[in-house]
Amino acid sequence: MLKDLDVFVAIVDAGNFSKAAQELDVAVSSVTRRLDGLEEELGVRLFRRGSRKLVLTDAGEHFLQTARSVLSELNEARELFANGEAEPRGLLTITAPTAFGRRHVAPAVRTFLAAYPLMKVDLRLSDKIVDLSVERVDLAIRIGRLADSELVATRLAPLRRLVCAAPAYLKTAGRPVDTRELVNHECLTVSSKPTPPGWWTFPGLNRGAPLPVSGRLQCDDTETLLEAAVAGLGIVHLASWMVSELVQDGKLVSLFPPTEDKGVKDAIAIYAVRLPGRSHVVRARLFLEHILEHIGTGPYWDLPQS
Repeated sequence: MLKDLDVFVAIVDAGNFSKAAQELDVAVSSVTRRLDGLEEELGVRLFRRGSRKLVLTDAGEHFLQTARSVLSELNEARELFANGEAEPRGLLTITAPTAFGRRHVAPAVRTFLAAYPLMKVDLRLSDKIVDLSVERVDLAIRIGRLADSELVATRLAPLRRLVCAAPAYLKTAGRPVDTRELVNHECLTVSSKPTPPGWWTFPGLNRGAPLPVSGRLQCDDTETLLEAAVAGLGIVHLASWMVSELVQDGKLVSLFPPTEDKGVKDAIAIYAVRLPGRSHVVRARLFLEHILEHIGTGPYWDLPQS
């Protein structure tokens, strides 16, 4: 069937049987016979053949992505293990949000490269959402709620947020004993509108909407808000992967239990995504297994540190 997939994709790319036969260096009759056999095996028509130009049916459009993905994975496996070598090799391109990438993806990349000396990694840190259908990226790390798409997603970790403040701020302003008291405190907030999902949102409060907190400083950069909190300027509600180490070091105090989106299908979480047919599947899976082990089931940034 793999040869049939080759023929099918060649027909799509060439636009007709004759050009596909030339590309494959076979007779036109061989191309049509392969396609007929594939359609018979699948039980669907892949092309509408009534016009001068071949047009994919809806089933053909759907099957094309699967065919490209299977062939891509097979070709990569051949490349990785060429000449009888079992050592993975080649270039892996990864994108990740800047702050999360620096803290948690880059360390995983370093240990990955140490484990696989023939691999190369192009790590791109940016808060821009990369269009995987346009840019050739093998794996993208994304944080939030994923929209419905053709992307294959793997959940790396839950996204938990902590309400934190520096000891100096609490000494001056007092410690809130309940999340409802946050509206009476200096809160360091993001300036982007609307408020990102999950920020300043607590179970059983304000009908699930963000609390109307305010403060003298708002900013569109969470690193700046984090530094302001450490400096004692107010209270933040930030991801645990950003603040846990500072809490462990005593530079920040966690005021309440962490908040977390408990949804399953569309949960706000940390994901790794790839686009079938546009990524090096074997390499992406290799790093995916590595970073899942690196993060752990905790994840590690949420575990108590000795």
